[in-house]
Amino acid sequence: MQSLAEALIRALMTLWGVASLVFVLLNVVPADPARLTLGQNTDAASLAASRAALGLDKPLALRYLDFLHNLSPIAVVSSTSPTLEDRTHLKIWKGEMQSLILQAPYLQRSFQTKGLVGDALLPAFANTAILALAAMLFATILGIVIGVAAALKPKSWFTKTMMVGVSLGISVPSYLAAVLIAYVFGYVLHEYTSLPITGNLFDYEPNGPKLALINLILPALTLGIRPLSLIAQLTQSSMTQALSHPSTKTAFAKGLSRNRVVYRHALPNALNPVLTAASGWLASLLAGAVFVEYIFGWNGLGKLTVDALLTFDTPLVVGAILLIATIFVTTNLLVDNLYKLLDPRVRV
Repeated sequence: MQSLAEALIRALMTLWGVASLVFVLLNVVPADPARLTLGQNTDAASLAASRAALGLDKPLALRYLDFLHNLSPIAVVSSTSPTLEDRTHLKIWKGEMQSLILQAPYLQRSFQTKGLVGDALLPAFANTAILALAAMLFATILGIVIGVAAALKPKSWFTKTMMVGVSLGISVPSYLAAVLIAYVFGYVLHEYTSLPITGNLFDYEPNGPKLALINLILPALTLGIRPLSLIAQLTQSSMTQALSHPSTKTAFAKGLSRNRVVYRHALPNALNPVLTAASGWLASLLAGAVFVEYIFGWNGLGKLTVDALLTFDTPLVVGAILLIATIFVTTNLLVDNLYKLLDPRVRV
């Protein structure tokens, strides 16, 4: 197994590769953010001034170096730079013309709103995290229950029905599941369910924001279908192996009750791969809820990214993708080390 230092280096190289790829892709697309910002009927002088203000008048190589410099934790910034106040930083050394600072990644300002990209990403990420956690909680609990029941009674009609449903859950794409669930439960059966098709965690009323957990049900249900299916299948497989293990048979031979053997001996041993899979799926849900958020109008990271792409808001797109990549890399790093703790055999 690779050491922690090697894993960190690989993680940083992955983030650098993602950042470079995103920069190249967004800068070779034949679109002009300055013109999109000002409109199609703007004059040449205003267009040139806007391009200079956005840094689009520089050569591509120089823009790439500026891009990496803004993401670097250590940066050299002019003491009179207008972006110095926008950076979350700590001054290490201050000279007459330049300052050496320790900074958080500086993602610039949105082309459309003129606000800091970080200020737009944080609330969107919080909404996506709440949605993903709710989906994983639903998927993990129900998936383990279905998987355990299927392992205990593999030939029952319940097991066969659930396994068919599980297979369908894995096969159906998220965008199709979102449309079907929104139509059935939010439109056709709305009279009975009272579930809204679109909405956010808070409804804004004249008296102020009001918590609306009902808006979370349909998107969390949709987002949790695929991990639910995987967790149910994985739990059934792991539980079946745990029940056939010699230690479990020995526990039965000692006269222990069925419930004690199943829930005190077999189930804990079967949960290691399930918890690992659930942790990995959480990262996928945090980053991959684009279709679900957009269809249900949930103001999360996915919907923010799509809206930014439609307006070609490059800093916001870059910031969102880098945040998604960071979530993936960090979660995978944590899951790898968590798996080592849960299963010491992995360290060998």
